[in-house]
Amino acid sequence: MPMLSRIAAALILAICPAAVRAAPPDEAPDRCRPNQSCWPTAEEWQKLRTSLRGRLEQPASPWEPCIVDATSPACAARLRDLKNPYYLQDQPGGTESAGWLDAWTAAPSAYAVAAESAEDVAAAVSFARNHNLRLVIKGTGHDYLGRSSAPDSLLIWTHQMRKVTVHDSFVARGCPSHKDGLPAVTVEAGTRWLEAYQEVTGKHGRYVQGGGCTSVGAAGGFIQGGGFGSWSKKYGTAAASMLEAEVVTADGKLLVANACQNQELFWALRGGGGGTFGVVTRMTMMTHPLPKVFGWINGEITAKSDAAFKQLIERFLGFYRISLSDEHWGEQVSVNRRNQLRLSLSFEGMTSEEAQRLWKPFRAWVERRPESFAIKIAFDEVPADKMWSHETLKRYAPEAIRTDERAGAQPGLFWWTGDADQVSTYWYAYQSRWIPLDRLAEAKKFAAVLFEASRHWTVGIHFNKGQAGAAADAIRRGRETSMNPALYKAAALAIIGASGEALPGVATHEPDLVTARDYRARVAGAMRVLREATPDAGSYVNETDYFEPDWKRAFWGENYEKLLAIKRKYDPHALFFCHHCVGSDEARAGR
Repeated sequence: MPMLSRIAAALILAICPAAVRAAPPDEAPDRCRPNQSCWPTAEEWQKLRTSLRGRLEQPASPWEPCIVDATSPACAARLRDLKNPYYLQDQPGGTESAGWLDAWTAAPSAYAVAAESAEDVAAAVSFARNHNLRLVIKGTGHDYLGRSSAPDSLLIWTHQMRKVTVHDSFVARGCPSHKDGLPAVTVEAGTRWLEAYQEVTGKHGRYVQGGGCTSVGAAGGFIQGGGFGSWSKKYGTAAASMLEAEVVTADGKLLVANACQNQELFWALRGGGGGTFGVVTRMTMMTHPLPKVFGWINGEITAKSDAAFKQLIERFLGFYRISLSDEHWGEQVSVNRRNQLRLSLSFEGMTSEEAQRLWKPFRAWVERRPESFAIKIAFDEVPADKMWSHETLKRYAPEAIRTDERAGAQPGLFWWTGDADQVSTYWYAYQSRWIPLDRLAEAKKFAAVLFEASRHWTVGIHFNKGQAGAAADAIRRGRETSMNPALYKAAALAIIGASGEALPGVATHEPDLVTARDYRARVAGAMRVLREATPDAGSYVNETDYFEPDWKRAFWGENYEKLLAIKRKYDPHALFFCHHCVGSDEARAGR
């Protein structure tokens, strides 16, 4: 399989989608803390413990050995563990990110319910409500905004709930029995996308619309915030594929939400943001026929002058709008200060040879100008049923993946090499912006915008995270969700971020604040250029700026007021609270 020896380079640019977390201490509404008389007694905690099928734990920070002694062998061993996302997920106090400059720092909860059932989740919700505790929800702990990390809180940790069930013909509960069923998959709250893919694709020859990062959660904030994968223009957003959810609401009740019952809640769960309307314990999503192959283009085109780089960007934007803005293409390109157009694009519905023929005019235009450009790109394909096969990847493309090799680890767990830098990273800045398709029609003008932005920082343009040009069925299903309608005018999502290795509070591993603030300023400079060129375009709630100023409109547009009404109905006292989530400003104000 020659593709597998080269596809690693395409996969190294994969971006892990984000899930959901609870708020930092300075933003949470008034909740009972351990040093207050309202805090539950030892007897009350014990009563909760005995009511559970799972466990009640007191989490510790995974960094603890380094906090105690940053020079110790125990710390050195732990630092290696912290670069394994599956290790972090095995810790109730673990989160994918270490924190965000001037925003939040990862911190363990006071107690964690290691839930094994919906009844465990309901017990934890009721305990938190009855004792006025801060409540945090975490499956895998993927998030940029710190929404599943909060000290002095009770954590609902769904890591143990990972059952995956494939259906040949699924009919949502409460719907007419004569209704035609759909091929589908049901996942419990702690399921990782790798586990879903290996079951749906590897064992049943179907595709489910999920995330690019193998270790992100399938039923948490990823899908509740929207959810994009490499082929979202073919299959739509993950939220649009949701058929049913079981959810524990603030009153401790377990509800079923689908198109036939609790329809408002169902709508809100498909794009309204995780950690907001309840705790999803199980979710069912439609599956799709699997193509024969998935394909990738990776490489770069380097311009030899600024003028040539502007010309290259302009030409590519025109080529994309005419030839690639359809259901077959996804993933991303980036532009940078080295005058490089870097390509990591995915395709489906065609072979590598067919993709090369499509690209021939653009490539010929570049190659006829050796005085201006240097080009190095490769076209590859992988049998679709082998895309998430650990055995196949380990044999043919070991450089593409990192394997969980801990003693006793679940067999077959891996993550893409390109995602490794995000594991335990400390964010200096992270911003996103929808790029409307009509901006690409003004190719010369928008090329100048991208060029100017790239002088500040590298700009990633994620075409799979816009729905303009997507398949008609994907758009139809997507418009039934609560995501920002601006998505359907967007050709892509621009993402600009910067991070570094740091563990706040650990001697010799503290963030380099001079570098962090310099990088943050550069990211802000690049995004400022894009914001001015895309007024009212909005941002993606799962991958966005912690400090997004106009977050309600940016994340949900005209859907925000309806979402707020649903929030007030199902969670009138804001038990579920997270940073820049629907109703969070009302909760802070005590309304």
